[in-house]
Amino acid sequence: MQSIETVWGKILEARARGQSLPELSTDSEPSPGEQLLRVFRPLCPGENGWVIGQLGQSLDGRIATASGASRYINGDDGLTHLHRLRAVADAVVVGAGTALEDNPRLTVRRVAGYQPVRVVVDRRDRLPGDHHLLTDGDAPTLHLVAGDAIPECDRPCPEAGVTRVPCLDPERETIDPDRVLAVLACFGLGRVFVEGGGRTVSAFLAAGRLDRLHVMVAPMIIGSGYPAFTLPEVDRLSDAIWPEAQVVNLGSDVLFDLDLRRSGASHRAQE
Repeated sequence: MQSIETVWGKILEARARGQSLPELSTDSEPSPGEQLLRVFRPLCPGENGWVIGQLGQSLDGRIATASGASRYINGDDGLTHLHRLRAVADAVVVGAGTALEDNPRLTVRRVAGYQPVRVVVDRRDRLPGDHHLLTDGDAPTLHLVAGDAIPECDRPCPEAGVTRVPCLDPERETIDPDRVLAVLACFGLGRVFVEGGGRTVSAFLAAGRLDRLHVMVAPMIIGSGYPAFTLPEVDRLSDAIWPEAQVVNLGSDVLFDLDLRRSGASHRAQE
């Protein structure tokens, strides 16, 4: 049985070389290392790119209390998984609200791995100039703000510092996932991890721009606060999103790994 560290090293190697990870049998209960391979196999090799979202929530679907407190809903194992997702991505995306409220560093620290380019979607230019995402120098950062400048495609991605990109529609009230992904593609960033917050992930989900979604559920009931998802209403359960799913016990949290390109139609409610 291979250790988690050995398996994770193989995942990083596959990511770097653009190689696929092996298929695993489903006949027996998987070991922790096999579970890790199953979760990250869809993200390797990823030459054509992918977009994955992530939300950490309580049992009652809250990502923060009414006052905005969210550190930390998920436990140590959930946080480690979050850092692994960062490590296989080219870019990690957050909205300005999350950047201001949670003050995330968006770097890989809990595991071995690559540092993604940090992307802050800040249409109203709310981040102060001394915000640590713009000053700490821990990883290259793209600061997307309102403007009509279109980056030249095949533009080299910055390896350090902050690059201000005035590319967002100032009249649009919500995030434009298509625009954000097009801008990132111009920088050669095709493996995109949308880390938060709830409204940003929901916008990508509603636009059909997520290939996968990882929802980490903590054994906690908050009772009120910010909901994980903000999506258009549906009248019938058959109109809900029914992705194929695998459920993984991370230890401190339970992971729902959702394949949004494949429908779990067999599980839909019968009307």
